[in-house]
Amino acid sequence: MAPMENYMPYSAGTDSVEAVNALFRKVYQYMAAGLILTALAAYLSASSQFMLQLLYTSQVPMIVIAVAELGLVLWISAGINKISASTARNLFFVYSVLNGILCSSVLLVYTGESVYKAFLSTAGMFGAMSLYGIYTKRDLTSMGGFLTMGLFGLIIAMVINMFVGSSRVELYISIFGIIIFLGLTAYDTAKIKVLAANTDGEGGEFSGKIAVLGALALYLDFVNIFLYLLRLFGERRR
Repeated sequence: MAPMENYMPYSAGTDSVEAVNALFRKVYQYMAAGLILTALAAYLSASSQFMLQLLYTSQVPMIVIAVAELGLVLWISAGINKISASTARNLFFVYSVLNGILCSSVLLVYTGESVYKAFLSTAGMFGAMSLYGIYTKRDLTSMGGFLTMGLFGLIIAMVINMFVGSSRVELYISIFGIIIFLGLTAYDTAKIKVLAANTDGEGGEFSGKIAVLGALALYLDFVNIFLYLLRLFGERRR
């Protein structure tokens, strides 16, 4: 949701099925490419002895990557009006690679079967909510404030539990995390649909920027659902 909040104002003008379809093709293509890059980066990092020593002998590399990721998200979302669509797309792909490196620990902690099942479950749940966001006639605008408050509450609970270390709280965090990001999936998809009414066709600069912002928002939704599902149901390596 957040990556699209700072973009230029829009109005729901004349709806065009062609424009909506063209934009969503771009969004899902970029998102899929981002997920593939993340998976490859995670696999290669977890398979490389050099990367394992670099990443896990000190906390500094992970902190640097996390800060770089935050900077990239802010650069794309807050600076979208000042950069080209191709630059935004390339920044998104760089972010996807960095996130894969950061998430390589998932492959070290959980069994391959757990990761596979969590991914399939995420794909199914994400797909259902995204389709709902596309085809629903309901106005999902009111969900934005509620989901934002829920997201902030989730972050606060995670920070507190870092010091408390309660397994029960961790369970609740995972459950609510899944619910919140499923809601964000529907909300973000519906917002992309509204923005598509103002795009300038399949090859336009405006639609290219919206496609990157939409892909980033849905990518974040997908990855968070996946991670929370893995925490909730994943089997750890012995």
